[in-house]
Amino acid sequence: MSKSAENLLFIEPDIDHRTKTRDDLRSDIADYYDQSYWDYRTSWLNSENLAIHYGYWTKDTQSHSDSLLEMNEVLASQLDLKPGDHVLDAGCGIGGSSIWLAEKFGVKVTGITISPTQIEQANKNAKKRGVDHLVNFQLEDYTETSFEDESFDHIWGLESVCYALKKSDFVKEAYRVLKNGGCFAVADGFASKRDLTEKEWGYVMKVLNGWAMPNMAMPAEFEGFMNDVGFTEVSYRDITKNTLPSSKRLYYTALLTYPMEKIMSFVRLRSSVQSGNFDACFGQYHVLHDGIGCYGLFSARKK
Repeated sequence: MSKSAENLLFIEPDIDHRTKTRDDLRSDIADYYDQSYWDYRTSWLNSENLAIHYGYWTKDTQSHSDSLLEMNEVLASQLDLKPGDHVLDAGCGIGGSSIWLAEKFGVKVTGITISPTQIEQANKNAKKRGVDHLVNFQLEDYTETSFEDESFDHIWGLESVCYALKKSDFVKEAYRVLKNGGCFAVADGFASKRDLTEKEWGYVMKVLNGWAMPNMAMPAEFEGFMNDVGFTEVSYRDITKNTLPSSKRLYYTALLTYPMEKIMSFVRLRSSVQSGNFDACFGQYHVLHDGIGCYGLFSARKK
């Protein structure tokens, strides 16, 4: 981080900007999701969607739960999915997207995460839903997996790529393990600009610290990574407006539960990680609503 002549702050790529670190980045990310699970379970996801991501809203969207599944639909529409295809769910969480893909399209899915706890939860969820014969979950870093070249027909990344220190490392690895002719699709948050005022920087830091994210890529940078490794038919669509209702929901949920959060934190019923997750709900609202960041959808194909 450095100051310019205009007293702006510069959020650099490929650097861990967090000021509240506990261990190494990988361990902090896994710990964040493990400790924050019940926040998501009680205020965001349900047993049908198992979703730890923003929803996609249109004028016809009926509910928060529907919006989460609609985000799956939008991302899946970028892939040419056929029964029997093998999909890599890069950053699978507790298995929601992997299970949904198997149920909806009859595809095989390998979900990977850096949290052993999430693997255990995902396996239980898949068994409950009767798709454990189609999905499997493994402990892997999506920037450096143990898979052979050209192992998958499709690569799926839903709000997971933001956790890579170097987003280019993820793109390179995705290209390596994707079969020729295979499809690639990512939906995630991105930075809209690099130079930030001190106030804007404060909002961004609430997100990075609270959600254990090291930095944010800009869409043009991410598109450049994809072009550099050889992806073709690269497409980007800004869907920020479709995610704003989810952003508002996070904000107002945090606002309504603010007194309870403060009391529980004071008596040490909530950890600093859980409180950081709470604070990020305020930061993300400003990041998306004030034009600091955006939410985008990428798709591409490997020749």
